Amino acid sequence: MKISLNIDKTFRELLLQEDTDNDKKITKDDNGSKRFILVDEKTKTEKAIEGTYHLSNLLQELALLKEKKIEFAEVDLARIQEEPVDRISRKIRDDYWDELTRTIDKKGLMQILQDEKTTNEIPTLYVSAKDKQGVKYFQDLEKELQNFKVGVLPENYTEEYVDTLNTKPGILALALEQKLYSLQGVPFVVPGGRFNEMYGWDSYFIGVGLLIDNQLEKAMAIADNFKYQIVHYGKILNANRSYYLTRTQPPLYSSLLIDIVKNKVPNLEWLKSHLETVILEYNTVWMVQAGRLTPTGLNRYKSGGVGMPFEVELGHFDDVLEPYAVKYNLPIREFEKQYLNRTIVDAELDEYFIHDRSLRESGHDTTNRLINTCANLNSVDVNSFLYKYEKDIAFLIKNFFGNSLQIDDVVYASEDWESKADSRKKKMDELCWNEKSSMYFDYDFVNKKQFPFEAATTFFPLWAGLCSTHQAKQLVEVALPQFVKTGGITGSTKVSTESLSDGGPQRQWDYPFGWAPHQMLLWEGLLNYKFFEKAQEMVYRWLWLITKNAVDYNGTIPEKFDLEISSHKVFAEYGNVGTEFNYIAKEGFGWVNASYQYGLQILNDNLKQELNKLTSPEDLF
Repeated sequence: MKISLNIDKTFRELLLQEDTDNDKKITKDDNGSKRFILVDEKTKTEKAIEGTYHLSNLLQELALLKEKKIEFAEVDLARIQEEPVDRISRKIRDDYWDELTRTIDKKGLMQILQDEKTTNEIPTLYVSAKDKQGVKYFQDLEKELQNFKVGVLPENYTEEYVDTLNTKPGILALALEQKLYSLQGVPFVVPGGRFNEMYGWDSYFIGVGLLIDNQLEKAMAIADNFKYQIVHYGKILNANRSYYLTRTQPPLYSSLLIDIVKNKVPNLEWLKSHLETVILEYNTVWMVQAGRLTPTGLNRYKSGGVGMPFEVELGHFDDVLEPYAVKYNLPIREFEKQYLNRTIVDAELDEYFIHDRSLRESGHDTTNRLINTCANLNSVDVNSFLYKYEKDIAFLIKNFFGNSLQIDDVVYASEDWESKADSRKKKMDELCWNEKSSMYFDYDFVNKKQFPFEAATTFFPLWAGLCSTHQAKQLVEVALPQFVKTGGITGSTKVSTESLSDGGPQRQWDYPFGWAPHQMLLWEGLLNYKFFEKAQEMVYRWLWLITKNAVDYNGTIPEKFDLEISSHKVFAEYGNVGTEFNYIAKEGFGWVNASYQYGLQILNDNLKQELNKLTSPEDLF
């Protein structure tokens, strides 16, 4: 059924009546009547719209029509009364992925350069000197547009050189491809909000969602940009900004290739070029002794660079800097300035920031698990990811390249990679598995002991497939209940967070916060080991949380949730991206969008019906 409305008049009256807190949304926090009468402009028949969810849907549909400057229109009541699960999934599939897609080329460049992180009057785009085609394309574009500068990065830049770019930070170019009439940027998908660039591990989870939503080409484009970054910047970057040139992110490139192959076997030349690049990254980024490879034979996160990371806001490290300001008898802002300029060099503080930069490389920025210790740890997460690399490389060589892949003068056989994986598993069993706690813990290779912080990364070996049947059973039966809240698993247990709190800000990757990547990797791990009923439960908990918040808060899909109160209203460092918008959520948040689509692939039909009714997980499990 459709109803003919004066769009602007209905929009204004709806807001006046129902948006009582004037935040340009209709949410459960508003104190309106929760009942609005629509009057058909043609027939004068009336239709009552009731409840927060349906009223917020009406607001969103009206906002879309207002954007198109339509004065009168027929509004489809089916859209207003759409079941919440269908509506959220449809908007992710049909709208959000496109809203989050970017290109670095003539068409898309300004959307990237002119964002809130740009501090220079004229924004800068950096291009690797290795990319001859890119340098020419962007220098020509610079002359044509005259509203940005091109900086050419030397082929072999040093960490000291990267440090000089902090006075003129900018975006890093990504891949170009030849289309029929011109070069165009290879597309990528950003997380959303202030995260307006290509992030390393976010991009993998986003790729999972894209593949589910039949956007294979866009998922392959993410892989192409991973390859570009490794070839031109030496690593998959934390994100494509100049101050991330010394920092990578959790290695998930091979997992994206496996997911693409499962979706549709691509051209073998394409696959071969990417497999070669995965092996290049493995050898040159991860397996360099004294870098990210440690004497134990296991790996760590180890970012380059010195001193405070550039991207944090003023005052973020005041609790860390204050004792040093006292030590040097300086006001804290003056000490910070001199430390940043390296007129003051303090070895102890430098070491703290080596750990901090490495923590950010892990994607878990921040957590008490890694504060002031990250670079000393053979962390469970990175070694699970690299075990998966080794297994994935073995699988691809065996199944697509006749069990033998030659790169330059080196021949790689699948058995070699299986052997690497077996060796890593044995070392993790020896150093990281704790039988008494039924968990994997990070191993402090400097102090030669486990670091017994109970983190959700203990479930990553389930995802990677490196657990024995016994270990998997212990993780699910003993460890998992310690993390479960109504809406999913927390980033750590409450006990660990309270025991290691450093008096600083509440760490967003610890208890009580819940994150999409932790849920997604857990679900896949449960399925790997045939814990099918538990997988249904854990998927339902997280999707219930997303659905309930979207229903209650005008379609909001945020970056993370507080699982203690089952809410997007988060009070922790960095706030919560994805919650600031007017009238209609346009993009959600990348990996939360993906988790919703992935979860719906797993959830059975009966639980989907309960999800639409918003039945509490506590009433079901």
